[in-house]
Amino acid sequence: MEVLNNLAFGFSHALTMQNLLFCAIGCTVGTLVGLLPGLGPLATISLLLPLTYSIPTTGALIMLAGIYYGAQYGDSVSAITMKIPHASSIVACIDGYAMTLKGQTGSRSSPRASPASSAARSPSWCCRSSRPCSVKWPSCSGPPTTSR
Repeated sequence: MEVLNNLAFGFSHALTMQNLLFCAIGCTVGTLVGLLPGLGPLATISLLLPLTYSIPTTGALIMLAGIYYGAQYGDSVSAITMKIPHASSIVACIDGYAMTLKGQTGSRSSPRASPASSAARSPSWCCRSSRPCSVKWPSCSGPPTTSR
């Protein structure tokens, strides 16, 4: 019973209007900085850490989480449009850039469309999906053979 009380206490503090505003600001600024090619979520947090010095501790941690997820989402935009892969957006780079060249980027929902979706964070999402994957993975059947 004490666990539920602690959980309710945590949600009552996290879901205040002030902390939700800090989260929204963090997501927005994190996305804008994460759009820059070459800056991943950790570099974005490092750059934006001074924004959290003057706010309360709980709000600062919530804002840092928003910055991280916003940068994670912004990271996939540069991977899809410019084919600049990062560690977390390799699958989005492969599928998304091919769709960008064909002009189909907006016609399908991207697995990275939601910054809060944790299933999109792992590269194996594509293999667990119900729709067929368009990535052609190389087979591991042995060394390549040459015909003479």
